[in-house]
Amino acid sequence: MPSRSASGLRSAAPVFMALGDETRLGIVRRLAREGPLSTSRLAAGTPLTRQAVTKHLLVLGEAGLVRSQRRGRERIWRIRARKLEQVRRALELISAQWDEAIGRLQQLVEDDQPQDRASTGARPGT
Repeated sequence: MPSRSASGLRSAAPVFMALGDETRLGIVRRLAREGPLSTSRLAAGTPLTRQAVTKHLLVLGEAGLVRSQRRGRERIWRIRARKLEQVRRALELISAQWDEAIGRLQQLVEDDQPQDRASTGARPGT
């Protein structure tokens, strides 16, 4: 049975893949900064068509980062804060694992260092 932390990292993988695209990351930043926006508003002022923005939003939606609600003829998109919190926790876990690995490596290197020559009585070059 996989550990809860491994499961959390696996569930965060699609989010990291979705955010790996600069355009999608920009859309998430904009929604986080400005709040819910329509597809048209998200496309305005960018070189992207509404259709291109929609495709990016659908990828973000599949990753669980955004959700939409129909309002008249438009779709209004908003951030799913709970998913971002899960991703933040996954990043903290990854960071802790790296810190532990670096600590073990550092200990291994320090344990492998020769004893100080002064304490062993050895002369430099011998």
